[in-house]
Amino acid sequence: MTSTPGLVLLDTNTLIHLLKATTLGGRIADEHSLKSRSDRPLISIVTVGEALAFATKRGWGAPRITKLRELIHQLVIVDINSTDVLEHYAALDAFCEVRGRALGKNDLWIAATTAATGALLLTTDKDFDPLHQENLLRRVWYDPVQG
Repeated sequence: MTSTPGLVLLDTNTLIHLLKATTLGGRIADEHSLKSRSDRPLISIVTVGEALAFATKRGWGAPRITKLRELIHQLVIVDINSTDVLEHYAALDAFCEVRGRALGKNDLWIAATTAATGALLLTTDKDFDPLHQENLLRRVWYDPVQG
């Protein structure tokens, strides 16, 4: 895969792979030119909360949390308190309910942020597949096992 034009939004799992400098994180960074693109990658404010919770639950020390915060500050944080995000949230939540598809509320906020910004979601999470298949958001899925 070559670098994707346009905005990209990182799911929480992708952010963690980049932070840990895993093989998969390196592959994602390379394929989407994350370090050299003219527009900085986006993350939802929800991802910030999820990443900090992830670090806290795993007992990360101050140096590692500082590294996480430094990475977050290199990205564009998209607030969910915007009309576009809120309207997409309502539409996606209704879609999921009508279709009988369960989507965690944090994933729903991340999906709404992705759709509202027109970005391409980079994720290792298959939960976004129904939204992608219905063209409600664009995503690239990476297999976390394959790396």
